[in-house]
Amino acid sequence: MMTKRFPRFARALTIGALLSLPLAALPSAGLHAQATTAEGDLAAVNRAIRSITTLSGNFTQTDRNGQLQSGKLLLKQPGKIRFDYGAGDLLIVADGRSLYMFGYQVSQVQRWPIRNSPLGALLDPSRDLGRYGKLAPTGDPRVVSVEVRDPAHPEYGVISLIFTRKPSAPAGLELYGWIAKDAQGNRTSIRLTNLTYGAPVADSAFRWRDPRPNSVGPRR
Repeated sequence: MMTKRFPRFARALTIGALLSLPLAALPSAGLHAQATTAEGDLAAVNRAIRSITTLSGNFTQTDRNGQLQSGKLLLKQPGKIRFDYGAGDLLIVADGRSLYMFGYQVSQVQRWPIRNSPLGALLDPSRDLGRYGKLAPTGDPRVVSVEVRDPAHPEYGVISLIFTRKPSAPAGLELYGWIAKDAQGNRTSIRLTNLTYGAPVADSAFRWRDPRPNSVGPRR
């Protein structure tokens, strides 16, 4: 039931996730092995994140138990993201300041400051990954993985942003998804597909309907 699943989804997107990425199945077109330094790749990831103005596409979420959920993703910098789950009973939105999770079947709402979530590494383009991130080995020269954590706040968890080399993507790196894990070891993942960069996205796309009985209606 949704009542039991709701907190687990909250952990997955705010403080934990892991995906066993099928690296051998990655598309090879345009993903050429490049002899780059670790510093160069880290700088390229910084540029890629800062070059994303808007992004839209599909996502598939895999939780620690192997359960799959899918839906539509919208992102607009700085600080805005929206996950619309296909079943329509779960919505996750960041409005530039906070990250909200709405469970419509159970009329529940949870909220976190974006800075307390590993997603802040993606939603705050001013964050210097050279300070908080380090490259992680992938075993595939087509794939770049950056592990981001705040040493001063281990309770925020850790997120690994996964990119594949694609010349037409921002800074030559396309966001493949992310891996994260909380302090308790809870793991989930997000895999992205059918990405479109730079298309107009209205701020109204990040409004929501509050499911609680005493709510005052849609917010933005």
